[in-house]
Amino acid sequence: MLAALLGLAMLSACASAGGPSPLPQGAAAYETIPERVDNGELSERIRPGDRLGIRIFGEPELSSDNYRVDAVGYLQMPLIGEMPVGGQTPRELRAEITRRLAARFIKDPQVAITVLDRPRSTFTVEGDVESPGVFEANPGTTLLTALAQAKSPTKTAKLSEIMVFRIINGQRAGGRFNLSDIRRGRAPDPQILAGDTIVVGNSAVKSTWRDFLAAAPLFNIFTFF
Repeated sequence: MLAALLGLAMLSACASAGGPSPLPQGAAAYETIPERVDNGELSERIRPGDRLGIRIFGEPELSSDNYRVDAVGYLQMPLIGEMPVGGQTPRELRAEITRRLAARFIKDPQVAITVLDRPRSTFTVEGDVESPGVFEANPGTTLLTALAQAKSPTKTAKLSEIMVFRIINGQRAGGRFNLSDIRRGRAPDPQILAGDTIVVGNSAVKSTWRDFLAAAPLFNIFTFF
């Protein structure tokens, strides 16, 4: 009886777990989410939530101090429409706006861009951790310290399925990391940046087994002789 119930629990868990994340892992994951990022370069790059001042010489209708980058790194601008700007420097964005305006609307546009305001730097931890939530990012935040702020993964977490998502050039990218390898020094501990989202996967087999043991006394499954 017990063997049959355990077998059903394991089959159910495997069916619900699904396949592994399609995100890159190993060396490919560190190409997207590197171990270290130059903080000087990082501070210049445009982030979701930034308020930008954009001036187009001779075009007051297009000039404003209230251009806001949305939560996924996009900016809405008259004539141009929606464009990805997250992760770009003001210089790169100026060149792109100049190119788009010159292509169809304005001859030789003169563009100036300034980051006027930015929200508090935070990252998010979700999934199988003890205390998911939003936490403050600083230059020394890594995947290990970020998970420590969330009170570490639960006992049913799948430590080989730690996913980090990041907005890069207006596009969502990510990587999959093995927390056990990082803890043992077998793999680098990647830096976590403002705006990142960490998702800790769940081991359905562990979860089902834990629930089974918790319910077993209620159903008097175990019989001792």
